[in-house]
Amino acid sequence: MSAPPRWAVRAAWATVLCTVPSCVWRLSLGLGADVGFTGRLGAMYTGAAVTVYVLVLSVVSQAAACLTLGLVRPWGERVPRWIPRLGGRRIPPSAVVVPASLGALAVAALCAAVALVPGGPLDNPDFPHGGAGVVMDLCYAPLLAWGPLVAVLTVAYARRRAGRAA
Repeated sequence: MSAPPRWAVRAAWATVLCTVPSCVWRLSLGLGADVGFTGRLGAMYTGAAVTVYVLVLSVVSQAAACLTLGLVRPWGERVPRWIPRLGGRRIPPSAVVVPASLGALAVAALCAAVALVPGGPLDNPDFPHGGAGVVMDLCYAPLLAWGPLVAVLTVAYARRRAGRAA
């Protein structure tokens, strides 16, 4: 098993880390911190349902980001031995490349749509503005790198696996 390049390992960890600031911001919202929402959104983003929602969303997004590590770790090429019946089996490259490619595309499209589309959610007057808006922007800006990082790592994984099969 050839090791992935050092840049790919760093990029995989950067993918995991780029989701942390938004998770922290969301969890702050869920725990009742005033993150700057006003009006209807300010009233809507309170209560137990919002707490559960942001907790689930944060766990799912962080778990999805952590899956990127499989593009540079042995468990992305072989099922870990401790998994019953499947442990030690080789994972077909397409079983990793296809979902990783779709994930990269989905994350990039979603982040771009939210952040860059005129008249999108960020243009809502009830969204945080001023200092609170700057904090929110700084926490969510790293997500713009998530999709492209996964895409580059997926290409590197596919090339590495194809080279090994040849």
